[in-house]
Amino acid sequence: MKQQNILIIGAGLCGSLLALRLGQRGYHVTVYEMRPDLRKTDISAGRSINLSFSDRGNKAMKLVGLEDQVKALCIPMNGRMLHDREGNTFLSNYSGRDYEYINSISRGELNALLLNEAEKHENVTIHFNKKCKSVDFEKTTALFQDYTSKEEFVEDADCIIATDGAGSALRKSYYLAKKFLFSFSQDYLTHGYKELSILPSENGDYKTYKNALHIWPRGDFMVIALPNLDGSFTVTLFLSYNEGEYNFNNLTTPEMVTAFFKKEFPDALTLMPNLVEDFFENPTAPLGTVKCSPWHYKGNTLLMGDSAHAIVPFYGQGMNASFEDVVEFDQVLDLNLESWESVFETYEKRRKKDTDAIADLAIDNFYEMKDHVANPIFQEKRKIEMALEKTFPKAYSSKYSLVTFNEDIGYREAMLKGRAQDKAILNMLSDGDIKPDDDLKIILEKVQLETTAILEDDKIAGLA
Repeated sequence: MKQQNILIIGAGLCGSLLALRLGQRGYHVTVYEMRPDLRKTDISAGRSINLSFSDRGNKAMKLVGLEDQVKALCIPMNGRMLHDREGNTFLSNYSGRDYEYINSISRGELNALLLNEAEKHENVTIHFNKKCKSVDFEKTTALFQDYTSKEEFVEDADCIIATDGAGSALRKSYYLAKKFLFSFSQDYLTHGYKELSILPSENGDYKTYKNALHIWPRGDFMVIALPNLDGSFTVTLFLSYNEGEYNFNNLTTPEMVTAFFKKEFPDALTLMPNLVEDFFENPTAPLGTVKCSPWHYKGNTLLMGDSAHAIVPFYGQGMNASFEDVVEFDQVLDLNLESWESVFETYEKRRKKDTDAIADLAIDNFYEMKDHVANPIFQEKRKIEMALEKTFPKAYSSKYSLVTFNEDIGYREAMLKGRAQDKAILNMLSDGDIKPDDDLKIILEKVQLETTAILEDDKIAGLA
């Protein structure tokens, strides 16, 4: 199968990584991307310019031999820096194990690195400004339009893999053709998001603590900030479109925007003299989850990354999950199956349960970040979990650690065990069965027993 031609639609993070890996394996790969080459022009346009990069993503970088080059683009974030309305801050570490942390990384620089590495292979060709309009998945052909000349043309291949994101042309073709049973859902939160920024100080330094993901949790809405290598922070406001005293639909004047931040995020406002300019220049974008099945049609076409399973950004796993897709796909290729149909079918069977799980976990974390992190009983739970991880590093991992730092277990397994642990600790805290200052060994034994019981109950109820 290595001499066969693979057409990839989309040269974003997932598509460029997939092109690189398939190129390394000896396949002939052609990639078509609708946007301009990001190495030659700025195309961020209000999209997140930095992302959370963690162990599952790094697993993919190890696979393609780029771990050290990617590490140079990363800023470690050891935990969440929580900001209250009075400007007080509290650092909540992501793990009780010092070597476990996430990273802030530039979307553009990482994408550029992957494109450069892919193009080093003579068997990989990447074309830009070519929009995919539709895919004939029975003939294994795709219709493209050149943005400059407006000329339309058809490309064929032995198989087509779509990594063209939440608005995937292949997924749309599956849905509209009605030639096979295709299930599709797209669920939006009532909240949208807007990118803002904290610029560097006059001497180029960071205006606030560098090695954390900053969160201003306010119950119904929140602001987060991630550091960039140039001393700036990318700030994101998550806010309802039309609910509450302040929402995107009624923040229509500079005075209202300033009043909103002065009331809710006063310490952030002092760091953001450019707030009003950013607010009205940058677009407001929706937050949605895409689930669908099947991801493939025979051995002709396959959805991968966000085109198959777009998620909201609140677990910092969107890019990491897409990168892990490539790792899982690569492992299926190692099985040397007899056809693309067998490859696609095996890959989807192994992967879909985990991408469904991380989609649900990302919604969970939306509520946790905007509200629960400020709740005293949640803070007690985190204090216990940090102590357990630090004292018993091999015996206990929180849900967050299971998802983020345990790349050798699937998202679904991490979700089931993590949710059971959360329920166990919160129940026992509420009932007074454990307290943060109790003996940690006794707490661990109680948590493990209760977690096992909850998992057994869930299994009997068909929830696990």
